[in-house]
Amino acid sequence: MEPIVQQFLQRSPLSEDWQALLREEFEKPYFAALCEKVLEARRAGAVFPPEEVVFSALNLTPPEAVGCVILGQDPYHEQGQAHGLAFSVKPGVKLPPSLRNIYKERQSDLGLDPVPEGYLVPWAEAGVLLLNTVLTVNEGAANSHAKFGWQTFTDAVFRILWQLPRPVAFVLWGNQAKKKLEKASRGDAPAPRLVLASAHPSPLSARNGFFGSHPFSQVDAFLSAHGQAPIGWRL
Repeated sequence: MEPIVQQFLQRSPLSEDWQALLREEFEKPYFAALCEKVLEARRAGAVFPPEEVVFSALNLTPPEAVGCVILGQDPYHEQGQAHGLAFSVKPGVKLPPSLRNIYKERQSDLGLDPVPEGYLVPWAEAGVLLLNTVLTVNEGAANSHAKFGWQTFTDAVFRILWQLPRPVAFVLWGNQAKKKLEKASRGDAPAPRLVLASAHPSPLSARNGFFGSHPFSQVDAFLSAHGQAPIGWRL
């Protein structure tokens, strides 16, 4: 493993179980270049999320616990928002518009009232992998790390997820998420899969198929039907 990769993983720890599955990626030239770009960006200014929580989505939901995968884009890019989970914000932070719509659909689907906080760690701990396609971003500059190499890394994560030996539901909101799974899902999966695709919960697209898609009840019904604990979706 390149020294720059070792340095990066010391500053942004990743659990041993995910490291074992991703070891080949860490040996590839693109990942060393990615680490250098992110570390250089941090030297130049504020980068989110904080480096110790870059891999929070993976660390909070180990491979053997994944029951559902929800894919986001890149982290929130304002101070105090991002903490390593797609769509989630730290306690006390105003709800982002997409998450507000997610709560509306959850209420319509399951009858669960919206909550004032956007902290989705309970979902992660219940088996929902809340993964962004890009894991870092410059302050105030959405998609600023989109070409650093994170997409290649999260492609590898998705290939691993498709091959997990357990039932997994993939909830794909928007075209980017759909394309991500299409690249990863070549070949038969070793266990049952549920793939739910709809519009993104963004205010720009939520009324084009996100509202009324009932993803939460469908995921829980799928998991229960295959002998797995449902998520429950409580916060």
